[in-house]
Amino acid sequence: MASKVLKEFTREEVAQHKTANNLWIIIDTKVYDVTRFKDLHPGGASIFLEDDVLGKDVTETFYGLHRHEVLLKPQYARLQVGTIKGEQSQINAREPGGLSKVPYAEPTWLSEGYYSPYFKESHRKYQAAVRKFVDEVVFPDAQAREEDGKRPSQSVFDAMAQLELIAMRMGPGKHLKGRTLFGGLVKPEEFDYFHEMILHEEFARVHARGYVDGIGGGSCIGLPPVLNFGRPEIQARVVPEVLSGKKFICLAISEAFAGSDVQGLRTTAKKTEDGKHWIVNGTKKWITNGTFSDYFTVGCKTEKGFTVILIERSEGLETKVIKTAYSTTAGTAYITFDNVKVPVENTLGKEGQGVYVMLSNFNHERWGMCCSGAVTQRLIVEECLKWTAQRKAFGKPLNSLAVIRSKLADMIARAESVQSWLENVTFQMNNMDYKQQSELLAGPIGLLKMYITRNAQDTAQDAVQIFGGRGITKTGMGRFIEHYHRTVPYDSILGGAEDVLGDLGVRQAIRNIPKNARL
Repeated sequence: MASKVLKEFTREEVAQHKTANNLWIIIDTKVYDVTRFKDLHPGGASIFLEDDVLGKDVTETFYGLHRHEVLLKPQYARLQVGTIKGEQSQINAREPGGLSKVPYAEPTWLSEGYYSPYFKESHRKYQAAVRKFVDEVVFPDAQAREEDGKRPSQSVFDAMAQLELIAMRMGPGKHLKGRTLFGGLVKPEEFDYFHEMILHEEFARVHARGYVDGIGGGSCIGLPPVLNFGRPEIQARVVPEVLSGKKFICLAISEAFAGSDVQGLRTTAKKTEDGKHWIVNGTKKWITNGTFSDYFTVGCKTEKGFTVILIERSEGLETKVIKTAYSTTAGTAYITFDNVKVPVENTLGKEGQGVYVMLSNFNHERWGMCCSGAVTQRLIVEECLKWTAQRKAFGKPLNSLAVIRSKLADMIARAESVQSWLENVTFQMNNMDYKQQSELLAGPIGLLKMYITRNAQDTAQDAVQIFGGRGITKTGMGRFIEHYHRTVPYDSILGGAEDVLGDLGVRQAIRNIPKNARL
């Protein structure tokens, strides 16, 4: 279909269209015929019939009420009949894949004029490609699924698998060997934790917390135990299925009776008389991706202690949706095991040594959550900086008020300190083997996650105060603020509660105090 030809008008010509039956307006040098639309306007027709609207430039009024994305929707874009002759658009909208020009909206390594000791050219090219993919492929699906609560679209998983993004979300490692990463943009041997950090941060930019978990949160924590402890024949079958996006896996540890207390689990696994199968009974709760998973990495109590077993969806295994404060697109599930029969070969690691299987991925899981938590705070800072510049109160922009600038200062300081600590920890991960990471980084990562999630909740509260009523409204100008404020407590619980992780970090520090240290 041929695109509509837009004419050029002078402002004087537009001003002639100023009656209820012939009504034009100007928004950022674009001319719209809203004669018929005014009666369909969700806010009523009366707003269009005011003297300062009829045939006038309403750019300031529009951006005080609506987000820029409204103009991009087909039903509104087709109202445009022309542009103002000789004038250029004044609204700086970020293009898909592009960087924001708003101060502090991007980390310093992506900001013009700044430098970083950590990031190389390969990281910059990778970031640009991933952001474009997220903007064009992931974001639209995220917003739609966050609304209807359905699982992420299979087309998105297929697109991710084609570029090996699912594999890259597992981090650097042997599972990347022989794969073509993002069309050859990064070689498997070059892929490091900064590349993975970029991946987690860019996917978290979709302003849809439930979707971020739904797009493979279960795989990021459920597959590594299979990669690291599964028998070769299990790996050969399960890993390709999951990394291709054709099947899904989740980690099933938490129970109604036992959250952080792994030793208190009540789900049992008993061997059959011939010793060839496990019979699993019990329940699991709050399991991310559980409603649509095909495989379950399950913590069980056996005769020899805590054991991890890979269980396929089969007879006796049922999942039910748990409705939480964020979207059911995450697939959060309550799982029941009723005499589920599982081959002993599906045991991950040795019987009774499940703690080691779980601990092997805790650092990586929590670090990944830190990456997402850092960037989402920055997104809220950007929202607030934009809003306080365009919103007027008492005849002046909001950012002319000292109390508002004070809140912005605190929010910026939190975002920048979080980013700096995260980049330092990521640098250590790049230069440590697994044993060193386990010995030296468990405490710092626990403290970092606690610090990030506490800062996030403070930022969420400040943002709501800045946006006022819009900050608690699910649609319109403050919809991303409302969503953030409602869902940000998740990160303070998932992967280990704040207080538990803070205590972990301090206990590790106490163990390492030299015996002869004195004031």
